Amino acid sequence: MVWIQRRKLLASCLCVTATVFLLVTLQVVVELGKFERKKFKTSSLQDGQAKMQEEPAHLYPLPGKETLTLNRKTHLEPESHPIMLWWSPLTGETGRLGQCGADACFFTINRTFLHHPMTKAFLFYGTDFNIDSLPLPRKAHHDWALFHEESPKNNYKLFHKPVITLFNYTATFSRHSHLPLTTQYLEGVEVLKSLRYLVPLRSKNDLRRRLAPLVYVQSDCDPPSDRDSYVRELMTYIEVDSYGECLRNKDLPQQLKNPASMDADGFYRIIAQYKFILAFENAVCDDYITEKFWRPLKLGVVPVYYGSPSIADWLPSNRSAILVSEFAHPRELASYIRQLDHDDRLYEAYIEWKLKGEVSNRRLLTALRERKWGVQDVHQDNYIDAFECMVCSKVWDNIRLQEKGFPPKTWKADVTHLSCPEPAAFAFSALAPRWSSLREMWIPSFEQSKREAQALSVPQSQ
Repeated sequence: MVWIQRRKLLASCLCVTATVFLLVTLQVVVELGKFERKKFKTSSLQDGQAKMQEEPAHLYPLPGKETLTLNRKTHLEPESHPIMLWWSPLTGETGRLGQCGADACFFTINRTFLHHPMTKAFLFYGTDFNIDSLPLPRKAHHDWALFHEESPKNNYKLFHKPVITLFNYTATFSRHSHLPLTTQYLEGVEVLKSLRYLVPLRSKNDLRRRLAPLVYVQSDCDPPSDRDSYVRELMTYIEVDSYGECLRNKDLPQQLKNPASMDADGFYRIIAQYKFILAFENAVCDDYITEKFWRPLKLGVVPVYYGSPSIADWLPSNRSAILVSEFAHPRELASYIRQLDHDDRLYEAYIEWKLKGEVSNRRLLTALRERKWGVQDVHQDNYIDAFECMVCSKVWDNIRLQEKGFPPKTWKADVTHLSCPEPAAFAFSALAPRWSSLREMWIPSFEQSKREAQALSVPQSQ
């Protein structure tokens, strides 16, 4: 009986102790909450003051840029600034004042500004450019500017003389453009020199027991370059590991199957194990060079390249890539790759520049140093910022010329700003199956766009 009473007493004591502990804990939480709210309020005020002091004058709401809050009068009354109207929208902004050095322009997608007296330029995003929907009649004081970083696959019409010459200013992948985007997929020279992902040749030789010498990763099948036809033929002469949707014979890990994972560290590690990679562009155009070329150079893999006919002008060194155009047939290319695969001395000649950290191409170094925009760099404008400011500055230059009584300077694009030959089959493809996307889709598309471009008429008005 005594033992039972002791148990009851002990239980009562524990209940009282727990209750007191809960009450004390609750009080502490309440006090901490008051302290944190006070601290947060003070911190918010300080942060707000700091941001007001640090707010940059340059206004761009694109990645890496801060947005300047405009006062209501400036936002609603752009009459004091030249208006840049995005006719085929890229930015999606209804109204924004952009500061470009000492000059400022009002950027908008609002087409109600079409006939506004301060509208000075129309900006076009090439992929969405439509010759059936233009701001017509075109007025003499309206400049037209084209931003097009993509290949002709996205819009063949732009690659014909009657269309490209409509524009006063361009930002394209061509070195001849007013704002060249040739190196748009290359962050800088340091990533080329980096040895972060480089797999030693001895390890690559060991990996050859389970890996092919060549890797191919494409999920955009049968583009205008007809690359899959070439790779399919090449596969009959040499082993190729193909991970993408096109000609796939090997699977990536599940977490890397999404195309968005192609810049993931895990994907880089897999590709870096190979000696060679088939780096084939989706179209053949001068200076159209994408991540397909730059990525393997960053990883220490030798690109077997097909695409830009002018690629030799952009190689980090004279011997840093194997050019498909130098081989008459895939059979010859396969034979050469096998030779390099079996001879370490010959193979190392293609990666010597990287091992030494020597990028000797002066054209490439100059282009990277002089470009007015950065790639994945929050400290620089991106190329859309640079494009908008290029047009804004040229408009202001002409305004100042006219204020001094001089005629405005005229700028005009030419065919070199987007130079791509008509799609054509590989010489060996006469032996290939009759059907191909090139014959059934891309050549007819090119011919149709050519006819539409030649029939284009742009009425002018004062």
